[in-house]
Formats: sequence, C-alpha cells, structure tokens
Amino acid sequence: MRLLRVVRDHGPDGAWIAAGFVRNAVWDALHGYREPTPLSDIDVLYFDAGCLQPEADFAWERRLAEVCPEAPWSVRNQARMHFRNADRAYRDCADAMFHWPEVCTAVALRLRAESLELLAPLGIDDLWALRVRPTEHFRSKPHLYRERIAAKNWPARWPKLSIETL
Repeated sequence: MRLLRVVRDHGPDGAWIAAGFVRNAVWDALHGYREPTPLSDIDVLYFDAGCLQPEADFAWERRLAEVCPEAPWSVRNQARMHFRNADRAYRDCADAMFHWPEVCTAVALRLRAESLELLAPLGIDDLWALRVRPTEHFRSKPHLYRERIAAKNWPARWPKLSIETL
C-alpha cells in the first residue's frame, strides 16, 4: 500500500503499478509464503501521448526515488512503448497490456483516494489459477516467449505454476 501511495502522490497522473508487483504478490499468497518475493523492479506505467521522450520516464523515476529510494522504480509511458515493440500505437495502458508477454502478468493496481483500482484487460483467471501462457500477441513470437520463460525460471520459486510451452 505504501508504494501505491507513493505512486499516487508523486508519480505521473493516473499511473499504475503493474506486472511482477501484482503477479508475485498473488503467487506468493497462493503458495503460502510469508515473506514477499523480492522484486527486480517496480513497473510503473502511465499514458501520455503528448510526451514521448524517454527522458520524461527517467525524471519520474528520479522523483519517485527521492521519495522512496529503497524501491527499484521503472517508469514507462505506454504511449511510446509501441516504438520499442514495433507495434501499432497503443490507445491507452490497457491496450498496451494486450501486447505484453503473458496473460498473468498483464495486471496493474493503483489507488484512487484510498480505494484500489484493478486494470486487467486480459482478466485475472490465469493469475489466480497459477497459469502462465502467452498473450495472443506473443503467440506470434514464440521464441521471445520461450526465452522469457527460461530467463525468469519462475517454477524455482513457485512450483505450483502451470506453464504453457510453445
């Protein structure tokens, strides 16, 4: 909750914390772990079509680090990520998430006042079922999906996972 408050109060307007921040917390709970899995980064996403310079993201990272230096912030404007991914332009954060590698990772949270808001354009069934499978977009990129799954080695930490292979 503290990190969500930091992003709400000091991050880009309408920003979300996504991916491993949400996914790992759910998987840890479903595995009965008392200690959270350390995060390599905290993915903050927002959408600002009027500012497509990467330097803006780095400025947000610095601002968040000033407030909460122990968190490994990674801020990305989803309005520009289609350039890196060689996709058509995304309409918003939800549209960008359709292009992420796994269905279970395409989840995000943010605080509105003190209420949690969930963004999960592909649903949360896979997340709760401990199922890892590629998004439709990544089915056309099986080599990238396989490389990512191998690099993450998630079953070493969460042995109850069911991982779809391509």
